Amino acid sequence: MATTPSPLSPEHTVESVAGKQRAIQRQQDARDRGKEGQDSGQHAVQTSAVEQPAPPLPAQHLDKPGLEADMELRPRFMAENYRGSGKLEGLSALVTGGDSGIGRAVAVLFAREGADVAIFYLDEHVDAEETKRCIEAEGRQCLLMAGDVKDAAQCREVVEKTVGAFGKLDILVNNAAFQEHADSLADITEERFDETLRTNIYGYFHMAKAALPHLQRGACIINTGSVTGLEGSSKLLDYSATKGAIHAFTKSLASNLIDKGIRVNAVAPGPVWTPLNPADKDPESIRNFGAATDMKRPAQPEELSPAYVFLASPVCASYITGIVLPVTGSVSA
Repeated sequence: MATTPSPLSPEHTVESVAGKQRAIQRQQDARDRGKEGQDSGQHAVQTSAVEQPAPPLPAQHLDKPGLEADMELRPRFMAENYRGSGKLEGLSALVTGGDSGIGRAVAVLFAREGADVAIFYLDEHVDAEETKRCIEAEGRQCLLMAGDVKDAAQCREVVEKTVGAFGKLDILVNNAAFQEHADSLADITEERFDETLRTNIYGYFHMAKAALPHLQRGACIINTGSVTGLEGSSKLLDYSATKGAIHAFTKSLASNLIDKGIRVNAVAPGPVWTPLNPADKDPESIRNFGAATDMKRPAQPEELSPAYVFLASPVCASYITGIVLPVTGSVSA
């Protein structure tokens, strides 16, 4: 039996509803017209007392592996407003890729929190010496060692030298990386893929394996991942794949070592102003580096390093293991 539709009240007739929607549209159209010529709001977001650099950045291109000393706009790593409080007092740390960029910033804050720091780097001797000077200015010891994280024997030697110098090893930060963009999968040769994979994955594996016999209950490993390992990157196919693998390695190793009381975590940075990127991208691309984030700018290394202190410190993160902490300047990650 057919039913008769209920009559609509005057305010709910199709004509009245459509009219209301058009009225809302007219009101918004008027607001939009009133905004024409106004600031679009695409300025960089600043969230602290320190105003950080924003695009346009100096156009530059560095020869690999890239010297921080050669950068036209020097990365900020000293975190002048950060006050140490002994969170890592009496501990010893080993940071790969600690000569510059994120690794340098982490090494300096570790020292400010009371740790002695060993730095394992490739051949950026000028940068490494500056990092050592900054660590010693914090009143802590620094050991510099040049070498290749792809070489398992060198990784073992570096760990042994660190333990010999400081008497123990409490914190391993795997941070060394190789990155080179490619417009197409066809452009990535097996040789290039192998260099990225062996540096970014094998290097972490070799260092963790070499460090493990010396890590006691309460020690930790922190791996540097990337937003590209979370979201992918069309121009960093091999690099993104390795960073995704690092995230999985972090979670798996955390599960493997939890009964030993050794924590394993990762930090996944977004774009950070370090030598890694000017040593990859063309000068014009560098001018807009980081502009696509929600904060419309790249991070400075000093904005990443406190996250590593947090994850390294037993008084801050004793109940945290197996996480990948995004520090990306964007909401979506």
